[in-house]
Amino acid sequence: MPIAAQQFPVVGGGQGRDVSPAIVAHMSVVYAEKAELCDHLEAIADSLPDQIDTMLCLRVAGRLVPLMRQAHRFEEELLFPLFEASAAAQQADATIGRLKSEHVYDECSAEEITEELLHIGHGHPIRNPEAFGFMLRAFFDPVRRHLAFERELLLIARQG
Repeated sequence: MPIAAQQFPVVGGGQGRDVSPAIVAHMSVVYAEKAELCDHLEAIADSLPDQIDTMLCLRVAGRLVPLMRQAHRFEEELLFPLFEASAAAQQADATIGRLKSEHVYDECSAEEITEELLHIGHGHPIRNPEAFGFMLRAFFDPVRRHLAFERELLLIARQG
């Protein structure tokens, strides 16, 4: 489902504008879903190699990439412009550039993780449990940090 800016209006104009309640509500839902997926990925990592829940692997595999893409699109189309309008241009450009590069990395990693989750979820043996556990942790820890930082950006954008 594409996210259009007109669905999430910004109240006011220029500096000091308020982020609409619709943006805040939507971001809260998306961030909660991302946090929940990180919790599930951590549970999978903790269950390796012998206590793996194959149904959980399949559920996470079906949601991981679409959620990451939806969240990143929303952030880049709405959150980042709000941050740019509320921060010094030079600071915003560097920060947003770093966040966008993290989005690319996260989506590539999510695709690799999804492939392995589907493999495991369909009953195939885990190829290398230690490497897969590392892959999961190398994904969900930075995603959690990214989430925390973007929550702060939303607060900055709201305060103008």
